[in-house]
Amino acid sequence: MRSQFSGQKFYSIQEATQKMERYCAYQERCHKEVTEKLKNMNMIPEAIDQIIGHLIQENFLNEERFAKAFARGKFNIKKWGANRIKNELKYRDISAYNIKSALAEISDEDYLRTLDELARKRLDQIKETNSFKKKKKLADYLLYRGWESHLVYEKTNELIR
Repeated sequence: MRSQFSGQKFYSIQEATQKMERYCAYQERCHKEVTEKLKNMNMIPEAIDQIIGHLIQENFLNEERFAKAFARGKFNIKKWGANRIKNELKYRDISAYNIKSALAEISDEDYLRTLDELARKRLDQIKETNSFKKKKKLADYLLYRGWESHLVYEKTNELIR
């Protein structure tokens, strides 16, 4: 008779710690991701706490560093606005303080320039001839990407007369 645990690998705290060190060294991680990974490795809560403590102490895990890297990456690569970045960080249980400091990494000048470039690029792709529908399509696109509504409406009114 097969045991109910067949096929599952069990890790010692030392093995799990080394695995998590590599996991965190590969790219910035948040506490929530690491905790989930450890739970999936069938680690008990006491072991998870011990490993997380070690990772923080050895600077493998740092929420503020994660939040800043996340915000920069999503802004520069995916062209997300502050609302989307904020919501994604909240979903990852990042503190309000760290979210604020992460968003402070993006200069107002870069922020507005990126919004303008994104809006103009998207506008060129919209084939709609009705100006109201065109505005709505552009606004919906920018709002979905997490840009603040007042900026979105200013920009759509500026670009579409």
